[in-house]
Amino acid sequence: MLRTILNMFRITELRNRVFFTLGLLAVYRIGAYIPTPGINPDKLKGLFGAAGSSGLMNMMDLFTGGAMRNVTILALGIMPYISASIILQLMTSVVPTLEKLSHEGEAGRKKINQYTRYGTVLVCIIQSMMLSNQLVKGGVNLIPAPWFNIIVMITLTAGTLWLMWLGEQITSRGIGNGISLIIMAGIVSRMPVAARQIWALYGTGASESRPFWQVVMLAVMFVGVVAGVIYVIQGQRRIPVQYAKRVSGGKVFGGQSTYIPLRVNQAGVIPIIFASAILMLPAALSRAVPDSWPMLKDFLGLFARGGLVYLLTYAGGIIFFCFFYTAITFNPVQISDDFKRSGAFIPGVRPGKPTADFLEYTMVRITVAGSIFLAVIAVVPMIVARQLQINYLVASFLGGTGLLITVGVMLDTMQQIEAHLLMRHYDGFMKDGKLKGRY
Repeated sequence: MLRTILNMFRITELRNRVFFTLGLLAVYRIGAYIPTPGINPDKLKGLFGAAGSSGLMNMMDLFTGGAMRNVTILALGIMPYISASIILQLMTSVVPTLEKLSHEGEAGRKKINQYTRYGTVLVCIIQSMMLSNQLVKGGVNLIPAPWFNIIVMITLTAGTLWLMWLGEQITSRGIGNGISLIIMAGIVSRMPVAARQIWALYGTGASESRPFWQVVMLAVMFVGVVAGVIYVIQGQRRIPVQYAKRVSGGKVFGGQSTYIPLRVNQAGVIPIIFASAILMLPAALSRAVPDSWPMLKDFLGLFARGGLVYLLTYAGGIIFFCFFYTAITFNPVQISDDFKRSGAFIPGVRPGKPTADFLEYTMVRITVAGSIFLAVIAVVPMIVARQLQINYLVASFLGGTGLLITVGVMLDTMQQIEAHLLMRHYDGFMKDGKLKGRY
């Protein structure tokens, strides 16, 4: 490993890309500490100190690297762009115009990216408006309300657009996917805070006496969950594909064998994001329902974060969205048609509808395993936080969206670095074989 790292800096192009990426990520972290104008920092601590236990605040604060809780110029982070991308990707499968654009190559992709940027601005305006109203209600503003709302909306929207540009620069001139690296940098930046909280609970001079075995259990769980995430993210079912031979001009073409990699975790972290967003609604509605409607308020209270009903609904929602998103992104009928046009076939399976049925049946079976794994990984932090009475920030590194994103981005970045090393006849990260990146 040490020799591989030294080889990275021997290649001029790779060294420049790595330093460029690290430099822009450092600039991003500096920007995460620049406060938004017109905010009283003393009152801000009291406002979000009381709301610190909310699921939405914890998740946003984790993804933005603490910028949301401090309401800096990067408080919204890059998540509005991610939200707009997911919405547009789902609309591509429903709206015929967008579906046609997606098949027009580079020109269509640029047009969809332009629509995504417009959607990002719209999401930023909505989220910054809601946040500014919450700040005004808490008395945090130092500027009169209408102007304060406008300043916050302009500042936070500009911060997200700047982050979007920063991510594009990393993707084109650095190493790895810029948007993903920015999200990962925000998540990883919270690890020292989590370590400090663990020390405050279990270290020397802790406020309460806790058994040492809990620390050992947390460490073992962290290693085990990371290993399991890597195993499932890299896991795939390889469907063999054979190309028919054809004779042209006395020469034989085709006949080679290849495979289709069907990923176990085809949907990625999107099911967790969707299920979390939907389960935020009962909590928001519960605060809006008047006390004169006790039955409705009690019903919505069943979905309180960490409760049994919440965990079961959360796990069921993740499994549902795994199948839903996989059905949108994986089209066995189109793959079967492509096989027929190129003269390819799956050995032992007839072309046409039997091939589509076989691919769909196989994908459903591996999606069952992937969805159950995602559901378990997502609920583990909440169970651990509740049973051990520890902060959600500490428990979030034992599973959930943050850990899945961090591990996936690191694997992608390592795969790109290894491609540069192997291209110049250096050894990669693995001696016995090539590091398999995600497809």
